[in-house]
Amino acid sequence: MALIDGARLLADLHSLRDFGRFKTGVHRPTLSDQDIASRRWLASRLEAAGLEARIDGIASVYGFTRNAGKRLLIGSHLESQNESGWLDGALGVMFGLEVARALPHLPIDVAAWVDEEGHYGNFLGARSFLGEVTDSEIDAAANRTTRESMRDGLARAGLAGVPRVTLDDADRYVGYLEAHIEQGDELEAKGLGIGVVTSIVGIWNFRIRFEGVQNHAGTTRMAIRKDARVAMTRLANRIDDTFPSVIAERSVWTIGRMSLDPNAPSIVPGGAEMNVQFRDADPAVLDRLEAHLRSLVAEADAAGPCRVSIAVAAKTIPKVMDGGFQDALAAAAGHRAPGSWQRMPSGAGHDAQMLALRMKAGMLFVPSIGGISHHWTEDTKEEDIVRGCTVLADAAEAILSQS
Repeated sequence: MALIDGARLLADLHSLRDFGRFKTGVHRPTLSDQDIASRRWLASRLEAAGLEARIDGIASVYGFTRNAGKRLLIGSHLESQNESGWLDGALGVMFGLEVARALPHLPIDVAAWVDEEGHYGNFLGARSFLGEVTDSEIDAAANRTTRESMRDGLARAGLAGVPRVTLDDADRYVGYLEAHIEQGDELEAKGLGIGVVTSIVGIWNFRIRFEGVQNHAGTTRMAIRKDARVAMTRLANRIDDTFPSVIAERSVWTIGRMSLDPNAPSIVPGGAEMNVQFRDADPAVLDRLEAHLRSLVAEADAAGPCRVSIAVAAKTIPKVMDGGFQDALAAAAGHRAPGSWQRMPSGAGHDAQMLALRMKAGMLFVPSIGGISHHWTEDTKEEDIVRGCTVLADAAEAILSQS
């Protein structure tokens, strides 16, 4: 069984927390000065662990093993959401580093993907590694908050002209493992310490646009108004009222963004837009939810007085985790956390679902205190962190011994 150094792991996690520290969390958006500094720090830690460190042309960080043999890749991401938690992503990267240190004789590569959090795009680092990100996509990418182009951000990081690492031979890898905080409260509510991930949800986002007539808020009679805000809120209520009849047990939906045009107190809004997102691990359920949403939009458009249209904003494909990797994680959890683990799906998206397109992949969860994530109060008990890394190390050793 692998022997990790829990104190060393926690010390590294706390050192990483200092890059962009915000209250008890971090503010470390992709390609911010804090993010770039954290990537350079990680590269130095990978080198100290005996790995060949590299930051590629899209800012993903790699630690390549110097050992011969078919490799296991372990990773996650370093950047955070704005003013967010200190463990989301960072935990999995530090687990990868610690597992590589605990098993120095085994061929283990470590990766810290860039922009899993979507400041510039959609899983850009993991997708770039798979050869699915074109130069034109990077050229077009801009930070959703600052509007800085990704090219300018990469240049500021000293990465202009640096080649990107791409997967030229998937057969050189046994597969990919990722550890993460649960980002929900199921493990904590059940008093469990480990979650073995069975599948990762697909996330489907749609932009719904409402076109009315902008007019004066004091002189336009209510009877003749074409108020885009009214049309938007009516459809939002229809979604909330009717989706329960078509969802599956673990489906979720969210209307997380609404905007008005021109968004002024004395003007009847002539335009409005909202984002509708839903998630499930079953493609058939996702198709059913999309069909239902589109029928509601068509119904609202026909009813008037505003025109209503829908467009796909983004879709990620749900992925089932490899059965053999699940079993290796389950065996390790049964040994290290007997009676304190379960198999469970992931309701959040992760880089693992991208890597699973080309190789075997598995994921492990540790509990989130209060189920909080994407907020600076996010946290996990230290004993859960150390135990989770031990389980991942045992599973990695077992997977490589069977390859």
